[in-house]
Amino acid sequence: MESIFCYRNPDATTSAGSGPLRGTKVALQPTFSVAGWPTEAGSQALDGFHALEDAALVERLRAAGADLVGFTRVSEFGFGLMGNAAGKALQQEQAAAELVLDLSGEARLAAARAGSCGFKPSYGLIPRLGIVGLMPSLESCGILARKVKTIGAVLAAIAGPDERDFSLPAEPLPDLAIGGIDPRQTSIGVIAEVLQELPSDMLANLTKELAGLKKMGFSVRELSCPDFAQNRLVHRIVGSVEASSCAGRYDSVRYGKRAPGAKNWNEMYLQSRGAAFGTLLKSYLIQGAFFQFERYPVYEKACRLRGRFLKELEQLSAQADFLLLPTLAADAAGEPATLGEWYAQAAHTLCANVSGRPALHLPPIFAGQGGGFQLTGPRRGDGRLLALGDFLLNQRQGGE
Repeated sequence: MESIFCYRNPDATTSAGSGPLRGTKVALQPTFSVAGWPTEAGSQALDGFHALEDAALVERLRAAGADLVGFTRVSEFGFGLMGNAAGKALQQEQAAAELVLDLSGEARLAAARAGSCGFKPSYGLIPRLGIVGLMPSLESCGILARKVKTIGAVLAAIAGPDERDFSLPAEPLPDLAIGGIDPRQTSIGVIAEVLQELPSDMLANLTKELAGLKKMGFSVRELSCPDFAQNRLVHRIVGSVEASSCAGRYDSVRYGKRAPGAKNWNEMYLQSRGAAFGTLLKSYLIQGAFFQFERYPVYEKACRLRGRFLKELEQLSAQADFLLLPTLAADAAGEPATLGEWYAQAAHTLCANVSGRPALHLPPIFAGQGGGFQLTGPRRGDGRLLALGDFLLNQRQGGE
């Protein structure tokens, strides 16, 4: 059986520190730089690369007393779930939490696969210094754990401003404390356009979840978001252009192996990049280059559509405190090998990446089966979203 780890920390011992994460075993993906570790991000383009310094969030994990147990296997640059072992360290009880790069829903979909909780925080909440990124405006450090309170503790340890990261918005740290939730004063919205597209079995499970929430006293409201289905198109265009731009650094001069036999620099560049990237990522980069250099107005239109969608979500937030969405799509079985298959599987998770809003996947609470669901709330409302998730998870555990 293939190991879920691509690197185990030989010095992983119970921390002697006194921080809030003392003794908490944390696994990471090799998309987060750890000094001296083979931070290869699952790609031949970074073959043999060892990080020179810790990522900002790794520094904060260490300061909080966490035990870094190692790197788990990851898909290329964290994109998709092909060959990705996210969540398995939790299943095998080798870690209490795992940090996963969430570019299009990977953290939440991996959590659904592992039967755990998966969280994508608000954009700009966690510093990006030391993250081997691919889509800067869409990705975030996701957190997997069996308990929402563990996610909250890890988030509190790694979130906050970093003067070395100029990409962070100049905003104060929001309140991340997991407080109480009063169902009678909390409204949850569901998007009519999403419900209409669900297959019967998924709709039945989601209906049971909604019925359970109503019984507990939550106000459940059906809302309309006509542009919701456009998330897939926006993410695919914007994400591929950002990926194409970011991947330009992998030229075999600074990183990765150089293809032999090239007669000039241009041949070296093309041959090395051709050998460095896998089929899924290569097709994504080609798509991004097309929109970047041949159809740039289409990219601009996607950005405008993204802005319009953000305004629609703000209007929905005025009608409901949180939104409830399925996590898994209809064809969620297996590991998608093509862009079309992956985007079909991630159809319901893309919204949080496009909008920068926090999203939390929970296992089934009232349905008893199925892939669970995800909740999303206003940007920077991470603490209250986690409070809701903790409240619901306690209901599930109390009924077991």
